[in-house]
Amino acid sequence: MPAFNKILIANRGEIACRVMRTAKELGYRTVAVYSEADAGARHVQLADEAVCIGPAQVNQSYLVIDNIIAAAQKTGADAVHPGYGFLSENADFARACEAAGIVFIGPTVEAIHLMGSKRLSKIAMLAAKVPCIPGYEGAEQDDETLIREAARIGYPLMIKASAGGGGRGMRLVHEASELTTQIRTARSEAQNAFGSGELILERAVIKPRHVEIQVFGDQHGNIVYLGERDCSVQRRHQKVVEEAPCPVMTPELRKAMGEAAVKAAASVNYVGAGTVEFLLDQSGEFFFLEMNTRLQVEHPVTELITGQDLVAWQIRAAEGKPLPLKQDEIQLCGHAMEVRLYAEDSAKNFLPQTGQVLRWEPELLDGVRIDHGLVEGQEVTPFYDPMLAKVIAYGATRDEARRKLVRAVEECVLLGVNGNQRFLANLLKHPEFAAGNATTAFIGEHFNDDPSLTPQLPGASELAVAAALLYQESANSRAHQRELAGWRSAGSAPWSFTLKQGEQKFTVELDVVAAGSQPKLQACVGESKIDLQLLASDGRWLTLQLDGIRRRVAYQHDGEKLWLYGPFGNLELTDVTHEPAGGQNAASSGTVKAPMDGAIVDVLVSEGTPVTKGQLLVVLEAMKMEHPLKAGVDGIVRRVQASKGDQVKNRQVLVEIEATEA
Repeated sequence: MPAFNKILIANRGEIACRVMRTAKELGYRTVAVYSEADAGARHVQLADEAVCIGPAQVNQSYLVIDNIIAAAQKTGADAVHPGYGFLSENADFARACEAAGIVFIGPTVEAIHLMGSKRLSKIAMLAAKVPCIPGYEGAEQDDETLIREAARIGYPLMIKASAGGGGRGMRLVHEASELTTQIRTARSEAQNAFGSGELILERAVIKPRHVEIQVFGDQHGNIVYLGERDCSVQRRHQKVVEEAPCPVMTPELRKAMGEAAVKAAASVNYVGAGTVEFLLDQSGEFFFLEMNTRLQVEHPVTELITGQDLVAWQIRAAEGKPLPLKQDEIQLCGHAMEVRLYAEDSAKNFLPQTGQVLRWEPELLDGVRIDHGLVEGQEVTPFYDPMLAKVIAYGATRDEARRKLVRAVEECVLLGVNGNQRFLANLLKHPEFAAGNATTAFIGEHFNDDPSLTPQLPGASELAVAAALLYQESANSRAHQRELAGWRSAGSAPWSFTLKQGEQKFTVELDVVAAGSQPKLQACVGESKIDLQLLASDGRWLTLQLDGIRRRVAYQHDGEKLWLYGPFGNLELTDVTHEPAGGQNAASSGTVKAPMDGAIVDVLVSEGTPVTKGQLLVVLEAMKMEHPLKAGVDGIVRRVQASKGDQVKNRQVLVEIEATEA
């Protein structure tokens, strides 16, 4: 049996920290690998040893097999845990570990290779009598064959990239007239994303639930399933909420789906953690979707309802030990629910965010687990997936777990980088989700008009709190007499503050009603009057009374920037009170700026080029996504200040257009 003592985690972020926690608890030494951009990351700090494996770009660091193998050999690591993403489902990586005499904590090379192809895995599942969606998974990939097979399958249908995931290379086609264009788009996207343009076609299952079964196998031929997870709430085919058990599951359906998943795993002699994903239609019929040959992002919900540590199970299986439980010994208890905290702005079409994490202060409650890879002061860079943390809650019932999760999400203080907490909390509170009725169509049908999806101006209360904080600091800095404790007398003239959010400016007038160590103020914002009393502040938390209600507000003040955290989300304001009159105006719509740090993939115009409003000018890549930047006006390109391959900073000017008269 293979045995090992030191585990290298070939990953970063929260999953690297998660694996290290269990490895340490089991007595193993741990090794982190990191890119130059991650030198100060939490997973590096937690590991016993760490090795830099290259520059920030993933194709020069985390995806370079030779560098990771070399790091293992240098540190004497005799096992590798791949986490999820990166090389976790790369058969060549598993093969390289095997060749170097390093235990790969995962399935066999053959299983990874087969299940990594939607086309080949579906053929194998059909042979194993696992229920599959009717479609085409043949080797002939020319347009004529695909068009003929689509006519046989019928519409609507799904085009899917055979390789990869994350919604890339996936298209829903409603009628034959769209097919040729969608085939070419999906093939191109798949080729660019995964290096393979191979496609499959499937009958579209409308408004299904996405239900996946956690399976585990050992080297002795034992395979079990540990219940299911419902991952139906999705955006652009990417999971938003995961929960266990599925709200509509019955014991009979669980047994049928579990046995089908075990059959799928057994067909490839599966070892370790795997997930068999199914679509469950409204009639209760289910169909094989794909198998992920790794630990899933959402594995904590299974851990919470089973009381098992799945990473410990993975290590045990890799050591050659039998599974710790037989099928009839696995019990499900309670309900668990998970959401993914992303550095993205849901009000700006989920634009990924970059910058420095100034505050990270999640509130840990009973029944709440937070898996994360964050430390205060670290940079969120454009080079990696924007997921920062996972917030998971457990309760005796589904609604208890949901309530706990809402509170935990709302109490996760993240300042300096915008997060998606408001979007997540609103979604979890939606009546349709709360009732357990969500399908994969939920967001499109029930959530498109949610306030978290459109820019919101700060309210009068938030502006009043911000001005009060600035007043406190300004008054303290100007105080000349110790006994005044830094506060101006009540008889002083009103204080006036000008605050800026984006390009919008707001004026707040503050009257000091009563001075002292806990001054009473009245703020005027437009027609609104808000009464405040400042009770205490320590540079991180402000305690105040607002219109008679005592509250605590997390904040961070850095120069002219002030960040507030609360029910309104992560609010970033700039104090422009002392900005010179007639200062430089904001860039007109003829100026195209980078929306975040990133790399220029393509520049499609040159100086002197006439352009029309909405025309694509530049493609920026950040956080594994491409972002098209378009002209805001009709006009002539006067300056191009970026080239293909350039690394650019947030708000950097890329293109300037001289608008033409209407």
